[in-house]
Amino acid sequence: MFRSIPDVLTPTELAQLRAIAARASFVDGKLTAAGSPHKNNLQVGDRAIHGQVSQFIADALFRSDAFRTFAFPKTMMPPLLTRYDAGMAYGVHVDSAYMPVGDRMLRSDVSCTVFISDASDYEGGELRIRLGTSDVAIKGKAGSAILYPSSTLHQVDPVISGSRLIALTFIESRIANAEHREWLSELKQVGAIMAEKMDVETYTRLQRVEENLLRYWGDAD
Repeated sequence: MFRSIPDVLTPTELAQLRAIAARASFVDGKLTAAGSPHKNNLQVGDRAIHGQVSQFIADALFRSDAFRTFAFPKTMMPPLLTRYDAGMAYGVHVDSAYMPVGDRMLRSDVSCTVFISDASDYEGGELRIRLGTSDVAIKGKAGSAILYPSSTLHQVDPVISGSRLIALTFIESRIANAEHREWLSELKQVGAIMAEKMDVETYTRLQRVEENLLRYWGDAD
């Protein structure tokens, strides 16, 4: 249901993003969640810097084969640089089903957090995703990303000390159904693992199944 992807950002890119964040102005995160009683964080307020960071992180995500074959991205919200200082948190919530992107509405199918701070730079601040009656707490390594269905209940635990710097984005997938997306992603992963062990005919038959499922379940508009 969710996927952790290591090394989405290189060490050089992380250093660049941290330098950008150090000189950026941040504003109240409630500006993008008006009326939410659960949200207590900061987001970059400078439009020029937001545009620069958004393109930077979007490029990194889209060059990741793991990202593309898990999310099957159709449209993505420009990634937003977000910071949690000591005492800040985001209570249990579900992401909005539809979000404005330019002149259209994006359906949020997959949520994505890209970790920019080192995990040792802050205490607390775990991303907590609810799966059934259990929670999975995630504190990703700097440069990694975590993807999960936007329909899940999740939260960010209070930061006890330090600052948690992340980028957050939402993806409208070509595969709207989360189970279909997971099955097709797993099929593609197995195909990639076994490709060298298959003869050409068998691999071609597997590709036929993959592409026809994508054609059947997917949305190309």
